[in-house]
Amino acid sequence: MSQSTLGDDDLFGEAAAEMRADVEEHLGEARAALPDADDVWDAEADNVLGVLNGLRSSLDVEGAAEHVRQAKKWYVIGERADAFDDPEDLEEAIEELQELLEMVEDAHELVGELTNTMPQLRGALTDAAEAADDDDESEEEEEEEEEEEEE
Repeated sequence: MSQSTLGDDDLFGEAAAEMRADVEEHLGEARAALPDADDVWDAEADNVLGVLNGLRSSLDVEGAAEHVRQAKKWYVIGERADAFDDPEDLEEAIEELQELLEMVEDAHELVGELTNTMPQLRGALTDAAEAADDDDESEEEEEEEEEEEEE
């Protein structure tokens, strides 16, 4: 019995170590897949739409989200099996990354909305300016006609 039990315990310890390594590896991959802070802050474009499109692209974190999902999956399995000696640090790291991903995803959504809104806003402002120009021209023509009638 002791030989079999010792073997099972050794295998369980090895599996727990591999599970922890998998969680840590996925957390590292998630961090690496996050956008670079300078890519989010710095912009090179000719107009606002170009800036927004570049920002939206830099805020794409699908790869990071998938790695966090994998890390969490292996963490949950390991935690339920009581395989980790110190699971708190892994749990904290997962929570921090999830919060950061939510922030980035929220920003991505907001930028996407602005990217869709700005061309519409520009078009509406252009139409309003043209209408104002047309009104000014009409007023000038009316004033000229009134002046001609007075003479």
